[in-house]
Amino acid sequence: GPVGGSGACWWPSSPLLGVRCVTAADPSTGPRHRPLAVKEIPVPDAPTDRSSEPALLDQAVVERVLGAGLARGADFAEVFVEDRRSSSALLDDGRVEELTSGRDRGAGIRVVVGDSTGFAHTSDLSEAGLIAAAEAAAAAARGAGGSTRVVALDRVDAPPPNAVAILPGDVPKARKVELLLTADGAARAAGGAITQVSARYADGRRRILVANSDGVLASDDQVRTIFSVSCVASGDTGMQTGRESVGHTVGFELFDGVEVADLAERAARRALTKLAARPAPSGEMTVVIGPGGGGVMFHEACGHGLEADLVGKGASVFAGRLGEQVASPLVTLVDDGTMGGEWGCFAVDDEGRPAQRNVLIQDGVLVDYMWDGLRARKEGRASSGNGRRQSYQHLPMVRMTNTYLLGGTSSPDDIVADTPSGVYVAHLGGGQVNTATGDFVFGMTEAYLIEDGRITEPLREGNLIGNGPAVLAAIDAVGDDFAMGAPGTCGKDGQGVPVGDGVPTLRAHGLTIGGTAA
Repeated sequence: GPVGGSGACWWPSSPLLGVRCVTAADPSTGPRHRPLAVKEIPVPDAPTDRSSEPALLDQAVVERVLGAGLARGADFAEVFVEDRRSSSALLDDGRVEELTSGRDRGAGIRVVVGDSTGFAHTSDLSEAGLIAAAEAAAAAARGAGGSTRVVALDRVDAPPPNAVAILPGDVPKARKVELLLTADGAARAAGGAITQVSARYADGRRRILVANSDGVLASDDQVRTIFSVSCVASGDTGMQTGRESVGHTVGFELFDGVEVADLAERAARRALTKLAARPAPSGEMTVVIGPGGGGVMFHEACGHGLEADLVGKGASVFAGRLGEQVASPLVTLVDDGTMGGEWGCFAVDDEGRPAQRNVLIQDGVLVDYMWDGLRARKEGRASSGNGRRQSYQHLPMVRMTNTYLLGGTSSPDDIVADTPSGVYVAHLGGGQVNTATGDFVFGMTEAYLIEDGRITEPLREGNLIGNGPAVLAAIDAVGDDFAMGAPGTCGKDGQGVPVGDGVPTLRAHGLTIGGTAA
C-alpha cells in the first residue's frame, strides 16, 4: 500500500453490528493570505499522567465474553476493544476550511474453528451487546457442540515506547489554528510564484484492550500528532508542487522541536525549485537515494513481500527463500515497532503481542518474515508483533510498523563523488508494486542529476522503475547518515495503518528512470 504521509490515520466507524466469515488458510500572484487574529494560548508543560484512566472493559466481563465465544467448541476466541478520539484542522487558500473532532468506541470479537474465522463487531460495549457479538462470531465460524471453557487472563505488561508530555486533546483548537496560519505565511513568503498553500494539523488518541483465550490481557494508549504543508508554484513550466510533513507517536510537544515555518518554507522551496527543473532523463542508470527519502521503496518493494500472509499465499517473491542470500551483504532490513516516537510504534500490537524489533534480512540473507498471531499459531511459533488492524471493525492481519535499512560506514559525500553520472533521489512519492514479482514504479518528488561526481540540475516528471530483489542485490554503497522518512499510511486489503520507513544514503546500479527527456 502507498505510504505518503498524506494525513492522520484515524477514520470514523459505523455503530452497527457487522458479521464476516473468513474461510481457509487464507492513499507572483494568486489569492492573498487573509490574516485571522489568534491570541497566544499557553499549553501545559507538565507530563500528562494517563495511569489513572479507567479500563476500557471490566476483566470479569471480558472473561465471560470469551467464554461465550468458546461455548460452541471453538479453538480460539479474542476480544478487541477500542476507544478512539481525533481532531483535525485544515487551512486552504488562507482560510480555515475544516475544524473537526470525533470519538468512536467499539469492540471486535474473533472466533476461530479450524481454518474458519468468524468475526463480529459492535459499538454496544454492554455485556449483553458483547456476548451477542461473540455468539454471532461463533455462529459464523460454524462451531459445534455446547461445551463451556473458562479463560484465566494474565496481563501482558509492555512498556510504552515513549512518554507523552501534552495530550493534544488538552490543547485549545485556536492554538492548532495558529500553527496553520504560521505555515501559510511562511510558505507564501518563500516566493511570489507560490500560488496555493494547504496546511493540515491532525491528532488522535487510540486506547485499546486485547484479550484472548490463550490467557492474554493487554492494553495500549497510543497518541499521534501530525502536521503537513503542500504548496503549488506556477511558472512557465506549469504548476509544480512541494510537500513536507512531520508526524510522531507523541503529543502536542511535537512542536517544541518542530518549527512549522521551516517545514512550510521547505515545501515551498521544493515547488519553486521544480519550476526551473529540466525533465528527467530516460533509461537505465545509477541511482543514489538520499537519507530518509527513499524508505518507501523498501517498504513497498521488499517489506510487503516479507509479510507472512502474502508468503503463505505464494504471492511473494521471497516465498521459500529463508536462509538464502537475497540482497547485497551491505543490506540489513529491520521492522521495528519499538522505535520510540516513530509513526509506526506502539507498546502492543492489535493482538496483544508486545512490539518487537525484527531483523528480516541480515547482511543480505533472508532470516525471517513478519507474523501475526493466527499464522504464527499454525506454524507453531511466536508472533513477531505485526498483527495490526485499522479499527475494531476489522480483522487483524500481518502489517509492517517502522521498516528501514540499517546505516553503513560510507560517507554520503564520497558515495556521490564516486558516482560519475546518474540521478540523486532526495524524495520518492507514491508508487505501485507487484509483490509476487517485486516489480515496482515510484514517482520522484525531488531528484537531481549527478554529473562528474556532483549533484547538479534539479529534475521533474520522473519515475523510478525496478525490481525489489534486483535493487537489494545491486546496492554497492550504504552511508552512515541513517534517517527516518515522513509518516505514512499503509493500505492493504482495504485497511490503513500508520507506518514509518527510513534509509541512509545508498547507491544502486541498473535502475530505470522513466522520464520525458531523451
